Amino acid sequence: MEFIHMFIKLTIGFILFFVLIRIIGQKIIGQYSPYHFITAIVLSELLGNSIYQREVTITEIIFAIVVWGCLLFIIEYIFQKSLTIRQKLEGNPAILIRNGQIDFEQLKKSKLNLNQLQSLLRQSETFSIREVAFAILEPNGSVSTLKKSAYQKTTLEDLNLPNQTVYLPVTIIRDGKLIKESLRELDKDEVWLYRQLDIKGIERMEKVLFAEWLEGDGLFVVEK
Repeated sequence: MEFIHMFIKLTIGFILFFVLIRIIGQKIIGQYSPYHFITAIVLSELLGNSIYQREVTITEIIFAIVVWGCLLFIIEYIFQKSLTIRQKLEGNPAILIRNGQIDFEQLKKSKLNLNQLQSLLRQSETFSIREVAFAILEPNGSVSTLKKSAYQKTTLEDLNLPNQTVYLPVTIIRDGKLIKESLRELDKDEVWLYRQLDIKGIERMEKVLFAEWLEGDGLFVVEK
């Protein structure tokens, strides 16, 4: 009876873990698929119980690990046999940036904000949103990018050109709010910023969702 009870708890736990991860979003699981992430958590806990809790018998631990392994095997088998179920459980890639424009609905559905999007882009060696033609959030939580043609890799050596100074993009406005530290870093003031926005045909800062300055390339603005 005890083993049946453990089997039920493990099965329910597996399902609830899976649902929770799908609700929270892919960003929490890093480079793992959802069921690999669950496996790592639960198996480590099972091993911890076997070492530190004397009342848990070796037989119970072996049974729990075997059941858990069987659940994973069944899920893996289902994934291989059914594309539809695999897409439902693992999720589909989400296009966060399409033709250079941020898809805020997809960003919201993926439980991401602009900070997190910028962080994911930097991890893929993309330091400015302006460089991106397409950005796709993969089911494992990573972001794949296709850069605009002007920013695709061509070495200076290929063109026989001298080395040039490289500048880091500075985010000035995020989620419609001014980042004053960024202005100080650039040694600029709000008058300068409003002048730059006016050049873009934007009268009020409240209309701006995201703005970024890159030396040599000017101000990049995403309006609300």
